[in-house]
Amino acid sequence: MRRLAGSVTALAAALTLAGCGGSGEPASSGPELKVTGAYMPVPAMADMAVGFFTVTNSGGADTLTSVTSDLSDDVTLHATEGGAMEERTSFPVPAHGRLDFASGGNHVMFEKLARKPVQGEKVAVELHFAKSGTVKVSMPVEPATYNPKTGH
Repeated sequence: MRRLAGSVTALAAALTLAGCGGSGEPASSGPELKVTGAYMPVPAMADMAVGFFTVTNSGGADTLTSVTSDLSDDVTLHATEGGAMEERTSFPVPAHGRLDFASGGNHVMFEKLARKPVQGEKVAVELHFAKSGTVKVSMPVEPATYNPKTGH
């Protein structure tokens, strides 16, 4: 009986330790990304456009490393801080957080457009992440005065 009790105690201890990853993170601590609110205002110029979206992450941290599109071979990431626009090579996507690309802030710049997109069209865009790989997004072209909060 003593041997059985000792085995049960050892088994319980082993199962308890197996449940502890040591890092304090759940076993599936990878990024869990969702892209919403993507849109492109109708470009004012024939050779340049901008794009906006939100990345929500319900998992571990990731990094947006680039954006590509058939609309342009020259797609870059930009931050706007204090009224100054600055090109960035990547943007962190915090664990259990979000990354916003919105008018007046972070944005994607499409230069040397293959063609000028028109309102109502959807532009295919691929967001490339360090851990999550590629996420395909359909970015609708909205009026230049579009407000994502109102949908108009």
